Amino acid sequence: MVLALVLAGNSCLHAQDQILTLAQAVDMAKNHSQSSLLAETRKENRYWRYRTYKSDFLPSLGLSGTLPNFNRSFTPVTQPDGTTVFQPVAVNNSDVRLALTQNIGLTGGTVFASSMVNRFDDFDNDVTRFSGSPFFIGISQPLFGFNQLKWDKMIEPLRYEESLKSYVEEMELISIETTERFFEMLLAQITLEISRKNVASNDTILKIGQGRYGLGNIAENELLQLELNLLNSNQQVAQSSLDLETARLRLTTFIGMTGVQVFSLAIPDVFPEFAIDEAVALGEARRNRQEAVAFKRQLLEAQRDVAEARGTNGLNANLFATFGLSNRGDNLGDVYQDAEDQQQVRIGFDIPILDWGKQKSIVKTAEANQKLVSYSVAQDEINFDQQVLTLVRQFEVLRQRLDVSKKADDIGERKYDISKNRYLIGKISITDLNLALQDKDQAKRDYIQALRDFWTAYYEIRRLTLYDFEETRSLYNGNPE
Repeated sequence: MVLALVLAGNSCLHAQDQILTLAQAVDMAKNHSQSSLLAETRKENRYWRYRTYKSDFLPSLGLSGTLPNFNRSFTPVTQPDGTTVFQPVAVNNSDVRLALTQNIGLTGGTVFASSMVNRFDDFDNDVTRFSGSPFFIGISQPLFGFNQLKWDKMIEPLRYEESLKSYVEEMELISIETTERFFEMLLAQITLEISRKNVASNDTILKIGQGRYGLGNIAENELLQLELNLLNSNQQVAQSSLDLETARLRLTTFIGMTGVQVFSLAIPDVFPEFAIDEAVALGEARRNRQEAVAFKRQLLEAQRDVAEARGTNGLNANLFATFGLSNRGDNLGDVYQDAEDQQQVRIGFDIPILDWGKQKSIVKTAEANQKLVSYSVAQDEINFDQQVLTLVRQFEVLRQRLDVSKKADDIGERKYDISKNRYLIGKISITDLNLALQDKDQAKRDYIQALRDFWTAYYEIRRLTLYDFEETRSLYNGNPE
């Protein structure tokens, strides 16, 4: 594992030898962080939702019944003379049914095959009788209603594909968050290194200044400024140490690092060399991103809502038909011998006659919402393309900014060294030395910030396109179903 290879390594390594790179931090976050566990759980949840949808199109076999159904009571019985006599009864009615059911996605109906048997026991008269249907088939079919299965078949696969792509995007978001926290700690680490170097440098300058002051070569206020510079440097070391520990804790907590608390970060100054073609980036984003699938899903859902509004608020009719065999007898075997035909056909309907415009209002609302969704999706598609193109163009600018920042950092270091030497031989004032020190420190921070912006943009492009331009491959591997 990355944790063992990077931070544990050889057991004899000292804490200061433990180095963590950006790539290793990202890999650890994707495998061990709480964010990755949440993403995995969401992915699993969406998978089982998809399996639930798939099961609606598969046959189901079920056993149902009532056993026992005993009743001891007094039952009113009307006599021939019109009077009522309450007769004691002690009976049991039991039934068992085995049914095979299959939904019809094309029509929204249901076909079924079933076998059923009933047993009646009269305990007072010691009578037992059986009845049942050894076999019958049937269909239940809405004639003009809304077909939910038809729309589910178009929408649910898109929703599942969207969830798979969303998972890949969540992994890239983890990379981005890790990068932010990595550079937060790296900046604190660099600032602490700068502060410690400044303490050593200012201590040397102060000692030389004290000697020159003793010879009367510098004024007292300049000596005081040197003392103040050293005090400020020590103050910066204390603050930088605190900032570093805070940033370290934020990073280790996020990436799921446990057991190791002291380590250093490597400056990620080796950059991937690849060019990003705008057309390729846009094409991959449209092909891979969850938003591209979401646009299709939203349009279909709006169409479904219109169909549902029309299908559930007009003429509703349902056909129910069965054909099978049935029989009765004193013994269970009698039910299955010489069974007779049994048929049933029923059509129920519901026609609204006066609804004061309610049906029309519901349909018009759905149609208006469909237009709104269509316009919103069109605008989102424009924003989607613009976001990708803007970041691609910014990425090249950030790459160029890196070169400039690196040169500025080198120049700042050399300028300070020259200024320090010139101050020691009395060629420049303490003010010029302080300015050179400030420029050096700021150039270093600017370089780290340029690195941060570059790597954040690098992972952001991966998220926006779900494409690895460095290895020229898609990050989304397709629907496993």
